[in-house]
Amino acid sequence: MKTSFNYLLLALIISLSSFTKAQSLDEIVAKHLEAIGGKDNWAKLKTLRTECTMKSQGTDINFTIVQVDKKCMRQDIAVAGMVGYNIINNKEGWNYAPWQGHTKAEAMTEDDVKNSQDELWLQDEFITYKELGKTMEYIGKDDVDGTECFKIKMASKDGKETTYYIDPSTYFVIKQTEKMTSNGQVQESSTFFSDYKKLDEGIVYPMSISGEWGEMTITKLEINPKVDESIFTVAK
Repeated sequence: MKTSFNYLLLALIISLSSFTKAQSLDEIVAKHLEAIGGKDNWAKLKTLRTECTMKSQGTDINFTIVQVDKKCMRQDIAVAGMVGYNIINNKEGWNYAPWQGHTKAEAMTEDDVKNSQDELWLQDEFITYKELGKTMEYIGKDDVDGTECFKIKMASKDGKETTYYIDPSTYFVIKQTEKMTSNGQVQESSTFFSDYKKLDEGIVYPMSISGEWGEMTITKLEINPKVDESIFTVAK
């Protein structure tokens, strides 16, 4: 009897531990979504136009990014007197970088197109992850520049992993680490988010984004602007 009782008690403790963990994850996600403006406001986001400036290795770079939800994205890049662009849709992508010697747009690799697909979805990742077939789990806490953050990992069917670090005082994501495969090699990179601002449309957005590549500041953000979709076509 004693052995059976101990076994049942252990099973109950494990069960309750899993339940508490699930409840904790649900609570963290709910508070995060509330902090960034709520699912209803994000659901209204269909197009986005972003103007940014970035300093990388002492060089000033200007970006203009136009996105249509779940469909396509164009990024125009101005650097050192030259202008290039990236275009991505659900199936393919192109890159024109005159500073790399390009004379015309070149097709992106299959891995690069696949790794860019999440950027076509304008809503927050904690809203879209199920629709994208991702799994999500709470994996504990970790320090980010003196802040003990919640860590939540998402994994896609193709093996891409993203870990989000959520500040418990604001429930904003202040760091994310991505692990993906590109050209046959596993790569890992971290991105940091700060200066969150609430827009007139009700959503809350980070206006400063940084990583190993440099620091980017969003200078203008337009929600649901009218978009001429011919800009996503590459001239033949």
